[in-house]
Amino acid sequence: MPNHDLKTDRPRCSWVNLENPLYVKYHDCEWGKPVHDDHRLFEMLLLESFQAGLSWETVLNKRAAFRQAFAGFDVGRVAKFNDEDCQRLLQNPGIIRHRLKIRAAVGNAQVFMAIQQEWGTFSNYLCHWTQEKTVREIGQTSSQLSDEIAKDLKKRGMKFVGTTTIYAYLQAVGVVNGHENSCWLGSHADHA
Repeated sequence: MPNHDLKTDRPRCSWVNLENPLYVKYHDCEWGKPVHDDHRLFEMLLLESFQAGLSWETVLNKRAAFRQAFAGFDVGRVAKFNDEDCQRLLQNPGIIRHRLKIRAAVGNAQVFMAIQQEWGTFSNYLCHWTQEKTVREIGQTSSQLSDEIAKDLKKRGMKFVGTTTIYAYLQAVGVVNGHENSCWLGSHADHA
């Protein structure tokens, strides 16, 4: 990841909390940058599914605890979590303790691995929806693309992957470039 000087007065997207260095760093160094690494793609999918109904900042502030609780976001290990693991996670104050989201994370990991088997990588699956092109959209919370991907993932058995969650995911992993035009990263689409 590029190491940007986070103390500059660069114009950023209006949603960034400039008082939170984690949020500024996330915006500047991660959000909207194309991701093709399945490990990172799983991490972001898991985190986005926990965001449902909450702010991204809440999830981002707990990211380190999520990493520890969910085996470093190792999809194979998470897919094997059992009832005892889920109970342990429900007792972890560092993460969002939501029984259905925890269970969904395990089931989603299993579906993620099935997609990897079918497509070679989850990245291949994701890229096929746009023929590996980045979509430029600003100010939306869903789209036809997120509708279609959410529908397909739900059909495959994933949970907490509605169109709004999937749209946020697509923005996070750079399938959609949603940086505002006034943002230093939105003024040119070739920043990735």
